[in-house]
Amino acid sequence: MNEGLDHWPFVIAAYAIGIGGMLAMVVWSWLSMRRAEARRDAAKGRK
Repeated sequence: MNEGLDHWPFVIAAYAIGIGGMLAMVVWSWLSMRRAEARRDAAKGRK
């Protein structure tokens, strides 16, 4: 029995969620790194 469901919308959605999540994590990590560097520089008295 073959219902003929098209699997591509699910594949595209999975890739979109995966890539979107990865990009969000990269941006979040980058911003966290920048904040940590700013705190380090402030603690050392640098500009």
